[in-house]
Amino acid sequence: MEPDLFTAAAEERQEKDPSSSPLAVRMRPRTLDEVVGQQHLLKPGSPLRRLVGEGSGGPAGPSSVLLWGPPGIGKTTLAYVVSRATQKRFVELSAITAGVKEVRAVIDGARRASGGYGKETVLFLDEIHRFSKAQQDSLLPAVENRWVTLIAATTENPYFSIISPLLSRSLLLTLESLTDDDLRSLMHRALTEERGLGGAVTLAEDAEAHLLRISGGDARRALTALEAAAGAAISKGDPEITLETLEETVDRAAVKYDRDGDQHYDVASALIKSIRGSDVDAALHYLARMIEAGEDPRFIARRLMISASEDIGLADPTALPLAVAAAQAVAMIGFPEAALTLSHATIALALAPKSNAATMAISAAQADVRNGLAGAVPPHLRDGHYKGAAKLGHAQGYVYPHDVPGGIAAQQYAPDEVKGKRYYTPTRYGAEARYADVVEKVRERLSGESPADGRH
Repeated sequence: MEPDLFTAAAEERQEKDPSSSPLAVRMRPRTLDEVVGQQHLLKPGSPLRRLVGEGSGGPAGPSSVLLWGPPGIGKTTLAYVVSRATQKRFVELSAITAGVKEVRAVIDGARRASGGYGKETVLFLDEIHRFSKAQQDSLLPAVENRWVTLIAATTENPYFSIISPLLSRSLLLTLESLTDDDLRSLMHRALTEERGLGGAVTLAEDAEAHLLRISGGDARRALTALEAAAGAAISKGDPEITLETLEETVDRAAVKYDRDGDQHYDVASALIKSIRGSDVDAALHYLARMIEAGEDPRFIARRLMISASEDIGLADPTALPLAVAAAQAVAMIGFPEAALTLSHATIALALAPKSNAATMAISAAQADVRNGLAGAVPPHLRDGHYKGAAKLGHAQGYVYPHDVPGGIAAQQYAPDEVKGKRYYTPTRYGAEARYADVVEKVRERLSGESPADGRH
């Protein structure tokens, strides 16, 4: 009995009765040319093209491929296409449920299939980052001896989650999130092609826009929602999937929010102003609207980083590092989990003490520079690390602050044109109160009006 008999039977059943499988399965590409998105990986001569035998030389390349990218963008699909194009057995395992025992069973089956039937095997291992080091080690003999073509998928950074021996033996391909145009093309095909919905229903324009928003770049989510909405429309005898039908089906109301229009900027503005005003509940409301409308989480994270400097500043010096950490986390994990990170940052920023002193300081300094107050650098501050600098008087008379008590030397730093200007006016809010206590004493010492006593 051929080892992939059940897989072959399943494919035959699907071809005879397409409706027996979910729409997302039926619309799975059969060739690389049918793959939606990932055009950077599908150019002529690309590693994926060579892997399926396109181009000169026939099948080539490594026996292990790592696909890295967010959920629902086609990692499983690419593995399936490679298997189909190369006429290899396709075996799928998930690292969530499988262990070393299951991996060894697949490898043993692959060796038997290769020896007894001359048929090679593609092993698709989803969520490989969930495997321990020992479990990943168990894959190495199969990869090194080419007993299987391993295609592993991960949503985590492989440089942190995959062992070095396996990473060095693998071709790493980074997949990009699907765009609205990619999903729109996929939905059109699903609506019209016979293996999809075969033209049984159409999709209203506002329903399509809502479906794109709630899909979050996830093709599987988009097709699952489309199939459910199509079933509801057909059962009601409607030739079109309306926004109302879609909302009823997916239990998620459409949010009035145009990512390219006024609502985009109005809601983003309201989020930042609510944080500035310390209204944490209003801030969370606007954050939720942006998330539910399918806003790019990286855009939200960028706004939070700006808010941390613009409205909080030195009143809480931890606000900016927190916002930056949130942005990095969002870039790595994506939605839906990124919503938790954005909530974390939004709450912290809204409840932090506020100060725009840093914002006002740099604005005032920039205004003076634009108005021509940008005089020559004082000679004693100029670079003196070159031959002839001393003859020009450069770096002469400079007092090294570390050599004086208190570490503050009474000397002029600013150009004459702005000498005595006070750009920074700290508040008494939060941690900035400390700076308010220090800055005047420092300024007095710099001017020579206060003796250095070694204390700040």
